[in-house]
Amino acid sequence: MKTLALLLLCSLLCYSANAKDFVLKNDKVEVAISKRGELVTLKNLTTGHNYASGGYLWRMYYDTKAEQEIEIVGGDSKPQVECDGKRIVLNYDKLVVRGKCEPIKLQLTISLEGENVRFASKVENDIENSVVRELQYPLVRKVNLPADHKLITSRSGGCIYENPRQIIMAKGNKIPYRTPAQIFRQLDCRYGATASMNCYILAGEKQGLYVGSHDALIQDTWHGLRLYADKDKKFTELEFGLFKYPQCFKGEKWQNDSNIISPYTGTWHKAADKYGKWVRASWWDYHEAPQWIREMKSWQRVIFKHQYGNYLFKYSDLYGRMQKAGESVDADAVFAFGWWKEGMDRGNPAYTPDDTQGGDEGWRKAIAKFKKSGQKLIMYYNGQLIDTESEFYKSGEGKRISYKGPSGTEIADQYRFSGLGSWLAEYQAVTFVMADTRHQVWRDMLVEMADRAHRNGANAVFYDQLGIGFQQKLPWSTKLGYAVPNNRLIYDKGQTLKYLRDYLEKKYEPDFGYGTEQLADYTAQWVDFVHITGIRHGKENFSELFRYTFPEIIFSDRNIRDDTDIERRVNLTLLKGLCNDIEIYRCRSLIDETPKYQAYLAKVNAIRNKYTDCLMLGTFRDVLGFENSNAKVQAKGFFGAKRVAVVATNEFDKGVLTTSIKVPGYRFVEASTLGNAKVAEGGKSVALGQYDVAVLVFEKE
Repeated sequence: MKTLALLLLCSLLCYSANAKDFVLKNDKVEVAISKRGELVTLKNLTTGHNYASGGYLWRMYYDTKAEQEIEIVGGDSKPQVECDGKRIVLNYDKLVVRGKCEPIKLQLTISLEGENVRFASKVENDIENSVVRELQYPLVRKVNLPADHKLITSRSGGCIYENPRQIIMAKGNKIPYRTPAQIFRQLDCRYGATASMNCYILAGEKQGLYVGSHDALIQDTWHGLRLYADKDKKFTELEFGLFKYPQCFKGEKWQNDSNIISPYTGTWHKAADKYGKWVRASWWDYHEAPQWIREMKSWQRVIFKHQYGNYLFKYSDLYGRMQKAGESVDADAVFAFGWWKEGMDRGNPAYTPDDTQGGDEGWRKAIAKFKKSGQKLIMYYNGQLIDTESEFYKSGEGKRISYKGPSGTEIADQYRFSGLGSWLAEYQAVTFVMADTRHQVWRDMLVEMADRAHRNGANAVFYDQLGIGFQQKLPWSTKLGYAVPNNRLIYDKGQTLKYLRDYLEKKYEPDFGYGTEQLADYTAQWVDFVHITGIRHGKENFSELFRYTFPEIIFSDRNIRDDTDIERRVNLTLLKGLCNDIEIYRCRSLIDETPKYQAYLAKVNAIRNKYTDCLMLGTFRDVLGFENSNAKVQAKGFFGAKRVAVVATNEFDKGVLTTSIKVPGYRFVEASTLGNAKVAEGGKSVALGQYDVAVLVFEKE
């Protein structure tokens, strides 16, 4: 009876009865909220499809000293709901937690902006000695998803999954023992770590659902992709949403108005345009990369000396065997790792000159000889790791400016490279801590690294690991006795990259290049090129998401390390306009040891040279702007100033596919092919066996 009375009290405090749903509607979208605060309608009025089927709109989690992640479920509290025709406002004066009213105020506001539905929130925490950690809002529960809808995430530039439920079930909760896997399965994807854009898409052929956080504060945002167990304990109930992290203490207020869900009409490009338009209207500040980087087809990524002291290459190999290997495939650059005395992934941030090879003077002379071939040199540094054996760390400076974890201790990382035995990786891995790049001490060191690269004659400086934050490796501080993470790590790294760009642009010639590793939109805008991580190959790869949204950003492929599966993987770089990363045997060898790769890449790069104006300097428009009569043929368009090149290939079908490619307003002029591809006279048709490629070129009429 006591619990019932408390629930009744909360209902009186939080709820004003209304017999009907609260509705917002324009000519594109309809949204309806029930008197209980449930999302009953999220309808595309052009197609008539309603993605919602009821269910609460939000979840919240807070910590006390005694317990963490105390859950508050939206359906347990009843709001006062108001609608003035322009917005729906849900006010919760108190929230029900385990049958008890707790003094947390929550206001949710829903408004329409064309196809976009904006979900704003305000939190006011008045629970003694507590912190509101997480707000999951908006949630679309038990999603009514059409059969043709695929899931597109921005992980590593883009991934696509034919069956959203299936992929969440297959990849969710990777270690079930550590999670409440009996309740839900979750596909991990966080902007600020694995996601390169702060959005994802449920895409059908003619309509879809765009979910994006238009957050100018560049905060961590979890892309909520979950399957919940139904009454039969089968994971069938699909839920999508966005999760934010208020870190709202007793007596504090927090608000956010950045979350957007849009039932759109058209292809997935319509959704990508929404995100791209918002970015360009808010914080985008990209400067065009040097011409040689825009034309860069391939680099050779090579480790000179490894962390266990073994020389894989010497400086003389740079202008000897490396130069010849690069010339054999028309690679544009050598991406030099491990050129310093300590060797790769060791000694940071000292990068001591290798006196056995003449120190920096010997390195400078080797680079000068190499550059006479016309190839470029990209000089590597790590942008955040501090070797715990380095003098910088032992002196105390490294400890002072390193990330601290929730308990105040340093966050450590290890790179378990091995030699030919088992000892090193198992027992003697090099240990690092991570520098907080906001510190001026560290930024000054990064500047000196660039200066040193320039003094030694490098064409570009590269900083590893500055492109994204790291999953579970955030800097923490302490507030009111609670550990609080930095949920804007990607913003901080972006600001460090901007600091470096501003310095380089003022001090050095425009052709001096600048790159980082790991792809995210906010950080990529400050550099000339990005070395990607985690890229998918095969049917999951959807690099076209990032390439289409931000065609000016130059980024690489990765993981082609040997002589297997060459045609398909190299075709991917040509089809989607990626820079080819040559990393033979994990950067321990050169492409002259993989003859199949060497021969095929030479052919692909010859085509890229032939049509540089389109394939390298043109704008990637995915499948827009031209017609492809056979959907089984993968075809992508690159629009130059005067010409268009369409790359067509057959990746998945073992038979011969035939298609017709037409570009309205342009006439066919020529084609180049690989494999047994055949282009009919006048470009009227293209025949492609598996892994064949045709590049068709059109000029304006």
